Amino acid sequence: MTKPHAPKRHLPTSPFKPPVTLPPKQFAIGDQVTHDVHGLGRVIGVEDGIAAVVDFGSTQERIVSPYARMSKL
Repeated sequence: MTKPHAPKRHLPTSPFKPPVTLPPKQFAIGDQVTHDVHGLGRVIGVEDGIAAVVDFGSTQERIVSPYARMSKL
């Protein structure tokens, strides 16, 4: 088994630019979203920075942050 890789840290003396960090995705109630597994849905609940509850028509799912497979339309 392999260990998960730790994020590389940027040294202040490095001649290279530090990696760009994107702000976390934010969803609001009523946003239309798409999910890689569940398809199209609408956000019906939000737990700030923790999770979003999404209605996909046939099912409701609690999608946990960092929302890797979900994007806003």
